[in-house]
Amino acid sequence: MKANKYRTHNCGELRLNDVGKKVKLSGWVNSIRKLGGITFMTLRDHYGITQILFKNNESLDGIVKETVVCVEGSVEERESKNPKMPTGDIEIVAKKIETLGKCKNVLPFEISEAPQTKEELRLKYRFLDLRHPDLHERIVKRAQILKFVRDRLTELGFTEFQTPILANTSPEGARDFIVPTVYAPGEFYALPQSPQQFKQLLMASGFDRYFQIAPCFRNEAARADRTPGEFYQIDLEMAFAEQDDVFAVCETLATEIFEKFTNLDVCKAPFKRIKWTDAMRDYCSDKPDLRNPLLIKDVTHIFKNTEMSFFAGKTIKAIKAHAADKSRKFFDELGAFVVSIEGKGLAWLKLTDEGLSGSFAKNMSESEKTALLKEMDLKTGDALFVVADQENKAVYLAGALRNELGERLGLVDKNKVEYCWIVDFPFYEKNEETGKPDFAHNPFSMPQGELEALNTKNPFDIVAYQFDLVCNGYEMVSGAVRNHDPEIMVKAFEIAGYTKDVVESKFPALYNAFQYGAPPHAGCAFGFDRMLMPIMNQESIREVIAFPLNKNGRDMLMGSPCRPFDSQLKELHIKIEE
Repeated sequence: MKANKYRTHNCGELRLNDVGKKVKLSGWVNSIRKLGGITFMTLRDHYGITQILFKNNESLDGIVKETVVCVEGSVEERESKNPKMPTGDIEIVAKKIETLGKCKNVLPFEISEAPQTKEELRLKYRFLDLRHPDLHERIVKRAQILKFVRDRLTELGFTEFQTPILANTSPEGARDFIVPTVYAPGEFYALPQSPQQFKQLLMASGFDRYFQIAPCFRNEAARADRTPGEFYQIDLEMAFAEQDDVFAVCETLATEIFEKFTNLDVCKAPFKRIKWTDAMRDYCSDKPDLRNPLLIKDVTHIFKNTEMSFFAGKTIKAIKAHAADKSRKFFDELGAFVVSIEGKGLAWLKLTDEGLSGSFAKNMSESEKTALLKEMDLKTGDALFVVADQENKAVYLAGALRNELGERLGLVDKNKVEYCWIVDFPFYEKNEETGKPDFAHNPFSMPQGELEALNTKNPFDIVAYQFDLVCNGYEMVSGAVRNHDPEIMVKAFEIAGYTKDVVESKFPALYNAFQYGAPPHAGCAFGFDRMLMPIMNQESIREVIAFPLNKNGRDMLMGSPCRPFDSQLKELHIKIEE
């Protein structure tokens, strides 16, 4: 094989046993340092960094940091070794240097300072940002985890599939991205929110175990743990399967990924199972972080007839924590936090050797005080943190306050991975505007009790075979036992306000397939990007994606979304109203 003209070795691989070899390295100039008549350069490529020594002041004109160069020389042992570099025992004494790719004299930001640079600038110059070793390593690790997932699921008997990107729009909750076509003016494809229908069709086609690393598209706002637009799922489906079969596969995969790619203490399977109603009662969240031991109690009944305006007519949630020794500043800062998330403030009490004190201690009636101390089992050294608001808001505030308290009190063990299953989700939820039932989650799930439940129960009392796997406060997996009966499907959608005609027209393939012998089946999807966040110890999902959109859904690098050419709009019969 003809020798590569650019390199004989990678920058990160040379060691002491290579001393004396003549080598050729290519990469990016990481740093340049001149000491008298000697110049030191570090050269960086995908594999690492190596020091280059120029003894004879070879011409380095025009070579600045991030220039791509090819260096020829010999490997020598360094006099002053660098134990922080894998190649720190050696250096290359250069004989020749060639510029392969010029770089501007002024960079938008220093590569070494990229993590501290404003995110918008990092995303605009993402190709520079990705040169930073930490981000570069995370993207490589992402690929390694993907390979592990593919290999492990194949070992578990799953077959990998690819499903269409151009699909049909469906009422699944989030807004669709719609795609016009010149071949059908006025009609549109939709980018799939998930491969949900396709993977169920594969089960109806006689395949047994499906998986896919699936791109999914939802036209929704970003969060720290959710990228707008496009994200990836590890999608699974199993024929002739029940909920426990899905749990067994997920627990195997979830445990092994964290054990292989982190040094964290991972909880052992089987994971704890919590009913949705219990999770909302105890944690005011359907994705509780179980590393946090704090629980929430509803104490509304205690203040049913209260004269305190802050509590009157409100849903009241309380959290007990051993925090009576905290300063007034601690309680005030927590109150400011509650206000920052649109709460009206924080009420608090603490029990010390001097007695009960706090923001509303003197305003309670004796009966309220007695009932509250008994309900919360308050003991000396404990403090009580209370929020009050309309029901949904109070639940939200209490859940956020629990998380914040856990962090500020140092109760969350960052070295642990705590999984739990949230099960028995409600099948329907009340539409806030109409008061009528909407699907709470996946409309293709099987209701517990099947057709009988749909025919006889109050819709808001129907529970679905739906489940989430939660990891350290993040929803990691969402899944369900699927509905495979067309009669149940029609009735379920009818309750949500969709006629049989709508079901047939919006889901024709699935509706038809279920009438030709569909097996019972169940499945789920891991949020792959979200799963990488705790694995790589990142608080923003954009730190584990090579080319993410910004928090406003814009691609700062490529300049999208953007307005099409007028000729394109005309061809598609689309008119933009100004």
